[in-house]
Amino acid sequence: MTGTGTETGAGTGSVSGAGTGAAEPTGPRRPGRRRRVAGAVTGALAGGAVVALAAVVGLGGCSVGGASAHGKGGPAKLAVRSGYIPQPLLTDLAAAYVTVVNDGGTDAQLTAVTTPLAAHVTLHTTQGTTMRQVMELTVPAGGRLTLGTGGDHLMLEDLTRRPSVGETVPLTLHFAHATPATVTVTVPVRPTTYQPKD
Repeated sequence: MTGTGTETGAGTGSVSGAGTGAAEPTGPRRPGRRRRVAGAVTGALAGGAVVALAAVVGLGGCSVGGASAHGKGGPAKLAVRSGYIPQPLLTDLAAAYVTVVNDGGTDAQLTAVTTPLAAHVTLHTTQGTTMRQVMELTVPAGGRLTLGTGGDHLMLEDLTRRPSVGETVPLTLHFAHATPATVTVTVPVRPTTYQPKD
């Protein structure tokens, strides 16, 4: 999905804005939140198996962006290809994964995510065994940002309810240096031990 229009099916979305700009990122979380967030991500690997909680199109690396966009020229053109939420084990925390493709010539930054399912959504990256919250994630020019277990991901905090397998949840992604500036994608809730196919 690029520009305006809608896509149907699990993990596809509709464009809800255009232009440049970004929503204000969420503020610092309460003390002790990082430990509980890390526990929620670890809990997603339940069932005794390492679950590949990556976007449906496949596993891949992604970059942690800086404040300035760069590239070979031309505006960033974004589309959300896929995504899902593994059913959370906790009642107040859940992880979410999407893949964002940039067919343009300029880097874009994912700066915030909102959803009616959670009071806050934070952006995280994992390096080795260390997970940390970041203010933005880069969608590289001519590339993609793939969120998945063991790497960059979203954490939905202070859930309004615990979602059930099979339902869909809207996520609105807010970008800087991109057209559109916001994209709303509807993602399915999968079983906790769901492993997407490559």
